[in-house]
Amino acid sequence: MSKIQATVITGFLGSGKTTLIRHLLASAAGRRLALVINEFGELGVDREVLLGCGDATCREEDVVELANGCICCTVADDFLPTMEKLLALDPPPDHIVVETSGLALPKPLVKAFAWPGIRDRVTVDGVVTVVDAAAVASGLFAPDPAAVIRQREADPNLDHETPLEELFEEQVGCADLVVLNKADLVAEADWPAVDGTVAQDLRRQARTVRAVAGRLPVEVVLGIGAAAEADLASRPSHHDGAEHDHDDFESFAVALPPITDPDRTAAELGRIADRFGVLRLKGFLEVAGKPMRLVVQGVGGRVTQAYDRAWRADEPRLGRLVVIGEKGLDQVAITTAIRAAA
Repeated sequence: MSKIQATVITGFLGSGKTTLIRHLLASAAGRRLALVINEFGELGVDREVLLGCGDATCREEDVVELANGCICCTVADDFLPTMEKLLALDPPPDHIVVETSGLALPKPLVKAFAWPGIRDRVTVDGVVTVVDAAAVASGLFAPDPAAVIRQREADPNLDHETPLEELFEEQVGCADLVVLNKADLVAEADWPAVDGTVAQDLRRQARTVRAVAGRLPVEVVLGIGAAAEADLASRPSHHDGAEHDHDDFESFAVALPPITDPDRTAAELGRIADRFGVLRLKGFLEVAGKPMRLVVQGVGGRVTQAYDRAWRADEPRLGRLVVIGEKGLDQVAITTAIRAAA
């Protein structure tokens, strides 16, 4: 029997992984896609966004969420049983798409596909890393990229990497395809810097492609044929032979009452993110007098909003946002500020 192909989609927080997957679902051309979504935080935002896409491929039984921590740290407890559940479906999926959390290292996950019971039935068609090109242009993945470069030049033996920079290197360095997303937000003069940053960690076998809102032909993302689980040697990691944890990051959820002015709230959330060093904001809000649910997505100080679907009669109309950042966030002050912005 031929193996089922699986695609691992990884990338920095807010890079646009879920948007890319929604586009794949909409252009699957009859292929039955199963989704494994690994959420970091208290609120399963990504699964709800995908199930709200209105496409026939968003069947509930084909979308599995792992909400108990980073997938690369809970492979045996969470990921393998999930894969076995998907493989037991009748009929089985045509292709499995695994969306990692923004904090995940892709290599330990790729290794898991070589486990007994999985390797005979599934192959990693490709590792796709989605990069927020505008964020890279502004150095968002590191607190001060220029200072990091100066330190590296002054002392090549210095342990100067920040968690965010190392995470970026891991995800680009494991990729078969790097999607430079949000290309419309990058000035032409900034592209050499973006391309150069990505090229530092790009494998010789990998390629890059620019995209806007994750809109790429499905044939570009699926069907790479990398068999990545058999090609681990070409994907070096800072954490080879070491345990990986996420003590450098934290997340918490904020409940919100209905809002009246989505534009004003989005602008205020952007200012709050900049003020407190928030990496990522995401969640759902109720707009007073509106039957539709408002999805809010924020990367740094850039916050977007869009209605995705009507509130269901059997669900509470509760506004909740997940806040993600590096350790040490002032949760009380951030919560107070966010509630004042509603």
